[in-house]
Amino acid sequence: MKVYFLTLGCRVNQYETDAARRLFLDNGHINVDSPEEADVCIVNTCSVTGEADRKSNQMLRRMAKNNPSAVIVAMGCSSEISNGEVPADIVIGTREKNTVVTRVEEFLAARENSALGHKTSHVRPEVSKTDEYHDFGTVLSPEGTRAFIKIEDGCNNFCTYCIIPYARGRVVSRSEEACVKEAEFLAQSGFKEIIVSGIHLCSYGKDQGKDITALLDLLKKIDAVPGIERLRLGSLEPKSMTPGFISGLKELKHLCPHFHLSLQSGSDTVLKRMNRKYDTAEYEDRVNALRAEFPDMSLTTDIITGFPGETAEEFEETIAFAEKLKFAKIHVFPYSVREGTRAADMPQIDMSVRKARAKLLIEVSDRLSAEFAAAMTGKEADILIEKIEEKDGKNVAEGYTANYIRTFAECGGREFSRGDIAKGVITGSDKETCLMKFIG
Repeated sequence: MKVYFLTLGCRVNQYETDAARRLFLDNGHINVDSPEEADVCIVNTCSVTGEADRKSNQMLRRMAKNNPSAVIVAMGCSSEISNGEVPADIVIGTREKNTVVTRVEEFLAARENSALGHKTSHVRPEVSKTDEYHDFGTVLSPEGTRAFIKIEDGCNNFCTYCIIPYARGRVVSRSEEACVKEAEFLAQSGFKEIIVSGIHLCSYGKDQGKDITALLDLLKKIDAVPGIERLRLGSLEPKSMTPGFISGLKELKHLCPHFHLSLQSGSDTVLKRMNRKYDTAEYEDRVNALRAEFPDMSLTTDIITGFPGETAEEFEETIAFAEKLKFAKIHVFPYSVREGTRAADMPQIDMSVRKARAKLLIEVSDRLSAEFAAAMTGKEADILIEKIEEKDGKNVAEGYTANYIRTFAECGGREFSRGDIAKGVITGSDKETCLMKFIG
């Protein structure tokens, strides 16, 4: 079969798409780049916002219209929580994605043997009932210079704006053995940087009665895998940044000093309405503790503007807090109503206000990013080379530093390949990017 994949949403979704693609290839099927030429079209859906839900269904309908003979498969978060019918032939929940090949093959066999001879138009979702981690095995990304390892699924926090605990379920953790085996496979495949990811990374092991030390123990094992030169972490929970955890991170030889600590708001009253489990004082304390151990670290975060009930004063508190903590990057999202969450029933702010506040915060983020990049001037760093292009007759390498700054450097006659890690000195900056001169 010729199979086309479309991924919506987060990096975990992309990882799971890569895994599903590998399953099809291992079973003798072919990956294609166009839905019009495919026998099977698979959409890995997203449900983080109402708009994401709408887009997921829109993509499914578009593929069915443009390729009426194809089998349309919906899998993932939007499929999981749909209360109605999903415009697809096959609907797979968040924890049955590793059954996708079997489900498609069974569907085709049944269709061939049926009198209908064609596909259905809509299917009601089959909600995942498993509370176990369903392992895809080792997953190799078809592109890129860094690789992801998914170590857990689900979330237990139930923030008032978030549908993910309902879509992904409660926390389930992957075995240490499987995670380390995948890290070894990726290192042997030539990947030098590994990104450890999950839906709620700091909850790893929680379903087994363990605390944050479970994550630290796993990171130590991955850090020790021969061939891995960089270990990067996905989004982290502020409350988990305890002194013991931070000191354990400091012992990792290959850890990238880039920490994404989700904030969502710089106002304590908004954080309380969001059902976040910390306040700004605690968040700041954890950031200061991290910076004491990692002076050149980059701190990135997510912030929602225009959350239900957010006053102008509360938004100003967020601006002031962002300025105070000097984030290297803020991922800004105007609040989007998500039916099925508690926040959807709260008094809503006009979308024009949400977007206006988002625009102001993005301007702050851009300035802070430029300041952070400028502060790197004169410091030694290394970059993981993403690509090499000829510019004005010179070969220029582009990549990211360990603390995740996009950086450019003239090769100067040196021979580099995509995926190499090269050392240099930062000579200047341009907005949120840096310029480097290679050394050695």
